[in-house]
Amino acid sequence: MLTGGRLLVDCLLAQGVDRVFCVPGESYLPVLDALYQQPIETIVARQEGAAAMMAEADGKLTGRPGIAFVTRGPGATNASSGVHVAMQDGTPLILFVGQIDRGVGGREAFQEVDYRQMFGKLAKWTDEITDAARIPEILSHAFHVAMNGRPGPVVLALPEDMLRERVDAAPGPRVSASPIGPVATDVERFAAWTDAAERPVLILGGSRWDAAATIAIAEYAHAAAIPVAVSFRRQQLFDHTDANYAGDVGIGANPALVQRLRSADLVILLGARMSENPSQNFDLFDIPSPHQQLVHILNGAEELGRIYHADLAINASPLAFVTALPAPAVAHIEARATAVIEAHRDYIAWSDPEPTHTVADETVDMRRVVRSLNVVLPADAIVTNGAGNYASWLHRFYAYEGLGTQLAPTSGSMGYGLPAAIAAKRRFPDRTVVCLAGDGCFQMTGMELGTAVQAAANVIVIVIDNASYGTIRMHQERDYPRRVIATTLENPDFADLARAFGAHGQTVRSIDDFEPALRRAMNCGRAALIHVHTDPEHISPATTITALRG
Repeated sequence: MLTGGRLLVDCLLAQGVDRVFCVPGESYLPVLDALYQQPIETIVARQEGAAAMMAEADGKLTGRPGIAFVTRGPGATNASSGVHVAMQDGTPLILFVGQIDRGVGGREAFQEVDYRQMFGKLAKWTDEITDAARIPEILSHAFHVAMNGRPGPVVLALPEDMLRERVDAAPGPRVSASPIGPVATDVERFAAWTDAAERPVLILGGSRWDAAATIAIAEYAHAAAIPVAVSFRRQQLFDHTDANYAGDVGIGANPALVQRLRSADLVILLGARMSENPSQNFDLFDIPSPHQQLVHILNGAEELGRIYHADLAINASPLAFVTALPAPAVAHIEARATAVIEAHRDYIAWSDPEPTHTVADETVDMRRVVRSLNVVLPADAIVTNGAGNYASWLHRFYAYEGLGTQLAPTSGSMGYGLPAAIAAKRRFPDRTVVCLAGDGCFQMTGMELGTAVQAAANVIVIVIDNASYGTIRMHQERDYPRRVIATTLENPDFADLARAFGAHGQTVRSIDDFEPALRRAMNCGRAALIHVHTDPEHISPATTITALRG
């Protein structure tokens, strides 16, 4: 006879779970006790939102649900930020929330929340386990829901008295995502259209990618002579050094790439939803019927036709689709090969241009910061970020070379970078993991430096400090010039803060000092933070505050 808490942990072990992220709470003490001396690493975060983001990042890296435990009420509301990331990013995640005893519901008991209502549209599925004997059944369903179709988050509430209940039950079998393959007639139509097209462009995005899928799509693009772009914050899906790479369709996209997509006679969206940011504020393609011939391949059938009416809509996962394709027999191979060369040349020119504005020698040029990352970091380094204008330099100038090198929220969530970096370093302790964060972004979850030190996650955090919420300041100066309010930050000495946690801390005020500081951080043998002071005048790669006001 097992307690519900022990049965739950046994079910996680049966699913191959080796790590959970949590903030402890009395509402799920039986689970914490069941984790004692089990082969599951328990990472203790400082705030539930960060714990959920760590689990979400782990799910991105493994393709299986990241696992987080939080307490009821405030714990669940804090964790909702990570659930939102998982929903918009299509990441498998299971959030377990401690809950009040079953007999006191509806009395507004201590920290009582109706989680089905709270997470109703924020998660793929929300339920409450009221019978401990059903834990194996419900967890099996949770893993199926989180991984199948378009992956996403599941939230399960755990009444405390249910977790103490003793039952005679055993875990179910390990769950795997079901393959979603295209039908033969759709593959034939796709091949015929692609072979006949004169100006095709392929855009990759979404989730359920693995190494085999990225290799297969690169081989197909080479054989078919198709330029390959990637969706917003999905840059890891295609090697930027590959001759077929055309750039990312994100915020501040290369105008040459945008024009190439507008003039394409065939656009292939593989895994990409093309929501607001990659679609250039829903302006890139006509809605509902793009003027380009459109083929849309998605692993979530409910998403097909949601925004764009495709000429050919295929419900398939990336690997199943690509491996079903026949060898291409292209009609316009020479013209298409030339277009591939031009598209990659446009990307090179955009990703390493002369600065559009002068940066004084004694200040920090963010373009050169990212160049240093390209020079110093190994090809398999994992780079994480949250939200803010600082990330626009990273997305434009950093060269990602393969799957599993980028953790970034398409949901635009601030504070994501450090929790994601901690999860990445625990998952791949031998790889270099770098978090790039703005000063505002970092302070959303900066106390997780304590988690990094405690978990021996030797991440490198680069805090870009322009003493402002830069993105909002940019919009403010554009729409209400010189009327600056609520966007200025009085910041601490972040290097001192890092040292207070037991991490290595450095301060950089000149661009010539950045690369040596980065190398020292990589060799210090512990978590490290580099506090980089920048001039708020240089608000983005493309403009300045003066220009916005002008």
